[in-house]
Amino acid sequence: MSIRFIHEIRAYELLAEVGLAIDQWGVVKDQQNLATLPFVAGQGIVVKGTAIDVWHKSDLGLVKFDKFSAEAVWSHHETMKAAAASHGEYVGTLVARMVDFKKVSGMPCEALVALRKTADAGWTIVLGIGGILTNAWGEEIRPLLWPVALTTPEQALAEFKAHWLGKTWLGTMRQGKALTDETRLMTFFQGLWRLVDLLEQEGATLLEMNPLVLDETGRPIALDGVGTCEPLAMASAASAGLAPEQLFELLVQPKTIALAGISAREGTPGRMILDNLLRSTLAPGSIIPIKPGEKEISGLPCLNGIEDLAQKPVDMLILCLPAAQTVQAIEQLCAQGGGAQVVYLVPGGVGDGADSEGRGKRVTQLLEERRRQGLWTPALVGPNGLGFLSSEGNLNTLFIPEVKLPFMAKGGSLSLVSQSGAFLITRLSCAPQLPLRYGVSIGGQIDVRLSDFIAALGKDEQTQVVATYVEGFQPGDLLATAQAAQELARNGKWVVMYKGGRSAEGQAAASSHTGALAGDWELQKALLKRAGVIVCERMETYDAVLAWLSAHPKGKPSRVAVMTNAGYESVVSADLLEGPLQGHHLDATEAANLKALLVEHKLQELVAAHLPLDLTPMADEEAYLASARLVAQSAADTLVVGLVPLTMRLETWDGGKMQAFAEAMALVATESGKRLGVVVEAGPIFEPYRQALQRAGLPVFSSMERALQGLKALAER
Repeated sequence: MSIRFIHEIRAYELLAEVGLAIDQWGVVKDQQNLATLPFVAGQGIVVKGTAIDVWHKSDLGLVKFDKFSAEAVWSHHETMKAAAASHGEYVGTLVARMVDFKKVSGMPCEALVALRKTADAGWTIVLGIGGILTNAWGEEIRPLLWPVALTTPEQALAEFKAHWLGKTWLGTMRQGKALTDETRLMTFFQGLWRLVDLLEQEGATLLEMNPLVLDETGRPIALDGVGTCEPLAMASAASAGLAPEQLFELLVQPKTIALAGISAREGTPGRMILDNLLRSTLAPGSIIPIKPGEKEISGLPCLNGIEDLAQKPVDMLILCLPAAQTVQAIEQLCAQGGGAQVVYLVPGGVGDGADSEGRGKRVTQLLEERRRQGLWTPALVGPNGLGFLSSEGNLNTLFIPEVKLPFMAKGGSLSLVSQSGAFLITRLSCAPQLPLRYGVSIGGQIDVRLSDFIAALGKDEQTQVVATYVEGFQPGDLLATAQAAQELARNGKWVVMYKGGRSAEGQAAASSHTGALAGDWELQKALLKRAGVIVCERMETYDAVLAWLSAHPKGKPSRVAVMTNAGYESVVSADLLEGPLQGHHLDATEAANLKALLVEHKLQELVAAHLPLDLTPMADEEAYLASARLVAQSAADTLVVGLVPLTMRLETWDGGKMQAFAEAMALVATESGKRLGVVVEAGPIFEPYRQALQRAGLPVFSSMERALQGLKALAER
C-alpha cells in the first residue's frame, strides 16, 4: 500500500474543522468556482497550485501573490495546472486571503508545527521556529516536543511561555510588545489536540504547518499545511502474561530455582551460577540442578531433565544451555504445560544478531500462539542474560565468580535494570556501597521487557528508585516504559535512565518538511522526560544521581546550601546553582548565628558568614559539624559539604576518628531530615577517607560539579 499525500486543500479542510485555518479561502477547479470565492475586487490574495506529492510549491512557481479578480485567479489556475502537470496529479488551486501577520522587527515570529505519529511513541506535536530558515533556527533554538499521550494543552502552554518564540509572541522579553495573549494561545493548543484526533480518524501519520503565524487579531493560524497517510502498524508491547505483583515475586523473591546447563568443569558459566546460588540463604531443597545422568551435584540432588519439572515445578528456571537446546527446553515446558513460571535465558543466539536459524521467531510465535489460546506459558527473561541479584535470600545468579565481584545485594531503596550485563556488573564493582534491593541483566527482552520490570519493581514498597540502562526499545515498549515510569513518579518514586546508542541524527534539526525537527532519540527522550524519567546523557551524571537517590530517595531538591574549605568550590557552586536548583542564602538571624559560631571556632578573621560558606583550610571537624548543624536548620533542603582533605586540620589517617566524623556528619542529615552529600576532591591515598563517609551512608562525590549536576538532574524532573 502506497503512502497517501495530504495536499494543502485537504489540510485546510482539516484545519478549518478545529479552528486553525485562515478565515477566508476557497478552491478553484473550474470556472464555476470563481463565483463562490469569498473575496472583493482588489483584495490581497495568495494563489497556490496544489498537486499530489508536491511539498515545496514555490520551487515550481505554484505560489503567487496578487489582487483579487476572477480573471487573475483563472489565469494563475491555468498556468499552475500546466506547470504541475509533470510533477503530480493536479488537485486544484487554493486561494486564500493575504494575511498581514504580526511581526517583531529583526526577530523570527513564524512557527512550524508538525503533528507526527510514530509506531513506538504515537502522536507527538513538534513546535519550533518556522519560515524559510526553519532548519537554521532549529539548530540554535531547539523545538518543543509534546508527546500527546502524556501531555495536556495546559502543559504545552506553560512550556511555550518559557520558549523563545512564546516569549516573543507574548512580549515577555525585555522591552517586548505582546502580539497575542494566553487566551488565544490556549484555544490554539486545544485545537492542536483536537486536530490529532481528527488526523487519527484520517489515517494520517504527519501534518506539517509551516508557517503558522499570528493574524491581525493575534490568533494563531496556519498559512500552509501538508502531510501524509501511510500504513503504520502501531507496535504494542507484548505481555508476559503476569501481573506486575506476580512478576515481582517471581523475579525478586523466588522460592525455588532450577538450573540447567551445569558443567563438571570449574569456571564455566553454569558452574559459576551454581556456586553463587549455593551462597544464598534459600531454604534447603530450593536450588534444583538439572543434569542428565547425574544423581547429585555439589551435594544437591539432580533432576534428569526439563520433563521432571512437570511434577516438581519451580518459580524460576535458569537455562545455561546452547541456543538450540535452550529453544528445545522452552518447547518442552510448553508441551508439558508447566514446570517454571519464569525462564531466565543465559545464552545468546535466540532472537539476536547471532541467531541465523530463526530461533527467536520460533520462540515468540510459540509464546504468542499459546497466550492467544489461553494456554499456560512461561515468562522468558533474556536472552543474553548475565544473571541477577536479589537481597531476598542473598540471591546471586551471575556467572561472575565471587573473587572477581565480591558484591552482595544488601537491600535498600535501589533496584537496577540493565539491558547490558557488563553495565550491571561494572556499576556494582565501581560502587559497592549501593543499597541494592535487586539488580538484573535483562538482555534481549524477547518476552519480559523493560516496562514489565519497571512496573513490577514499582509494586515493591522497598524499591524507591529504579535505575535503568537500555540500548534499544522493543516494539511498543517505549510508550509502555514511559507509562510505567509515570505511575512510579505519581507514587513519589524515581526512574533513572542512561541510554546507549544515541544517534547523531537524533540530536540535530532535520528537514522542514518531514516533521522530524527532532530525530528518534529526541522524540524518545521527550516522551521519557514527560513521564518523569530522569534521563542522563552523561555517565557521570547518572552515577551522581544514583549516589544522591541511594542515600536520599524521598523528595526533590530545590534550595542548596554549600559549605567547603576550598574557595574555588564556592565559585563553582555559584555558577551551577540556577534555574530549578537555587543556591540558598541565610536570613539575617541565621547569618548572625553563623558569625557567632565562627568567632567560637576562631575563624571570624578568615571566613565570611554567608553562603556559599568557605570555611578555609583552617576549619577542623568540629567547625564543620557545628556549621553543618546550623545550616541544616535553615530553609535549605540540601546541604553539600566540600572536604578537601589535604589540610592538616582534617584527620585522614586514624580510621576510628575518620569514622566518628563521618557518622556525626550523617547524623546531621538524619536529625534535620535534609539531603546531605559530601565532596572529596583528592587523590587515591584518601580512599579510606571516602570509604569512611560512604560507610556512614553519605553520598560521596569526586567533585563539586558532579554533586551539583546530579542534584540539577533531579531538580529538573
